[in-house]
Amino acid sequence: MIPEAADTPPQSAATSRARPVYLDNHATTRVDPQVIAAMLPFFDADYGNAASINHRYGWVAREAVERARSDVARLLNCPAEAIVFTSGGTEANNLALKGVMKAAGGGHLIVSAVEHRSILDPAKRLSRQACQMTVVPVDQFGHIDPQAIAAALRPETVLVSVILANNEVGTINGLREIAEACRARDVLVHCDAVQAAGRIPVDFSELAVDLMSLSAHKLYGPKGVGAMVIRRDGRPIRLEPLFDGGGHERRMRSGTLAVASIVGFGTACRVARESLGTEPARIAALRDRLWAGLSQRLDGLVLNGHPTERLPGNLNISFDRVDGELLMKALTEVAVSSGSACTSADPEPSHVLRAMGIPEALSKASLRFGLGRFTTAEEIEFAMDYVATTVKRLRK
Repeated sequence: MIPEAADTPPQSAATSRARPVYLDNHATTRVDPQVIAAMLPFFDADYGNAASINHRYGWVAREAVERARSDVARLLNCPAEAIVFTSGGTEANNLALKGVMKAAGGGHLIVSAVEHRSILDPAKRLSRQACQMTVVPVDQFGHIDPQAIAAALRPETVLVSVILANNEVGTINGLREIAEACRARDVLVHCDAVQAAGRIPVDFSELAVDLMSLSAHKLYGPKGVGAMVIRRDGRPIRLEPLFDGGGHERRMRSGTLAVASIVGFGTACRVARESLGTEPARIAALRDRLWAGLSQRLDGLVLNGHPTERLPGNLNISFDRVDGELLMKALTEVAVSSGSACTSADPEPSHVLRAMGIPEALSKASLRFGLGRFTTAEEIEFAMDYVATTVKRLRK
């Protein structure tokens, strides 16, 4: 491990590492070996088109897709027919907002101030067209108050979109209470569960939401595939597709299905369901060890997000008296981020931390650590020493 002396360059003790310790599992996760093994046959042996109904290649592909659909559904405790495959969470979020609001011919849309950009940007686009938008604020922990959502409802409100677990600070929101308030007013609720599914138990039926977005690469599956979950009981949910052509996925998402990726998605969901009994507690213990170790070595640390109601692998910290840009450049041996990977090119401070009332200087000096399935205790010990040494050096 790296010595704690402030004048020791961190790189000198890290040169023996083949590559940096990966602590950016909110940006993406390593594909699980079980997932890779399940996908491989669908590249060179069972490579048929799932829409080809006249021969064995198509039948095999179709059967594999439906098995994967069932695996995704079992993770969420919902019917398999509720799953519509997409290219990822961003497409699913766009389908939810644009699909519902355009099918309704306009109306009022409610989102929170700490949603992912794939919610906020479509919402802004809709507000420039035929829709009205309300952005509900959050508290200092990034938590969305169900009463604030209820107070924002209007007779013309069509849809409320609330993130289940925040992608930057990990705060988990009470979707059930929000959904019940909306259901009493006949308002649809969409939930971005991209960061939550597979990391904590997510029960679609229990949450009582109408629509939910998922992405495979956040739960040790491949990139480029995700899903929209659409409630099938109760009154029909009208959605206008984002694009036309072929009528795939019950006419909700036209386009040739990426069979290998969908198989990988299903396998990732199956592995996640089997791991939920032990994996979250193990990861949370490593996260708490990282926070305790950094707190012992450094002063001027601020924990961002809810202290307990947060994702097991999330640790978002602001480092006082450190230039954030220099800190990120200096941490060459630990892969972390300063916020959402989807907005890392944006020089502006995190909109999530800003909404929580975090001062700009602290916001710019914040790091998001994302621990995951393959994070080891040895890596955490290295990371806490390495980050502490780097911060001390920069503060000098």
